[in-house]
Amino acid sequence: MSQSGIIFDVKRFAVHDGPGIRTTVFFKGCPLNCQWCHNPESRRHRPEALPMNGYHRCARWLRPDEPGVVGKEVTAERCLSEIEKDVIFYDQSGGGVTFSGGEPLMQPAFLGALLSGCRSRNIQTAIDTSGHAAWSDIEPLLPETDLFLYDLKIVDDEQHRLRTGVSNDQIIENLKRLHDASAHVIIRVPLIPGITDTTTNLTDIRSLVDSMDGVTDLHLLPYNTIARDKYRRFGKTDPMDHLQKQTPDELQAIRTLFSGHDLDVKIGG
Repeated sequence: MSQSGIIFDVKRFAVHDGPGIRTTVFFKGCPLNCQWCHNPESRRHRPEALPMNGYHRCARWLRPDEPGVVGKEVTAERCLSEIEKDVIFYDQSGGGVTFSGGEPLMQPAFLGALLSGCRSRNIQTAIDTSGHAAWSDIEPLLPETDLFLYDLKIVDDEQHRLRTGVSNDQIIENLKRLHDASAHVIIRVPLIPGITDTTTNLTDIRSLVDSMDGVTDLHLLPYNTIARDKYRRFGKTDPMDHLQKQTPDELQAIRTLFSGHDLDVKIGG
């Protein structure tokens, strides 16, 4: 029987979700409740009806039978057939497919089937993850995964609980385990003004990353306001609608906090 899972979008020609030109598959469901979430429609692990003014205009093959519903159950074979259509762009650019969300590790069997299918087709793979998952769900995926895009938000556990609703103990432990397993990991830090972009938090992240000499890449993801329209269309309240994007000077100042370390630090994904 074919493995199936629930996704809510597929973005083609993505250039910020890993190297090269990529296809990003968005899984539905997330164990975190980040105050700044940019995909509020991703949180629930099931298709859900949202206000008509928030109708999700995804690819035709992914549209649910009922308008106004976000998320659809699809088979791994169906999803792989769509991924394969972009192979020429992967080959030319050094790209591949990125499994994002939500949190793809909430659907480990479905994710594993997709990773295995990509491996058999010689398609490069990446998992964009918060790291909040059981190691028993992560470890079997290591042989099939070329890259982990690992979101590291807040090091202080109390602040992490306050801002995301969960402890970061498992997140940090899984990062260390990936490092010890010699997995290819790029740390990605979402820069939320006054929350994750503080000098204290960024210094803590620098210290953590410095303790893992196998991690050589860190991406600083500037805050953006593109989610505000989503919240409006989906009839939801954006708790971060008062925040403003960092200026170029502010971003460069943040980058200098990581200077002098054996890291390739990039602004953007």
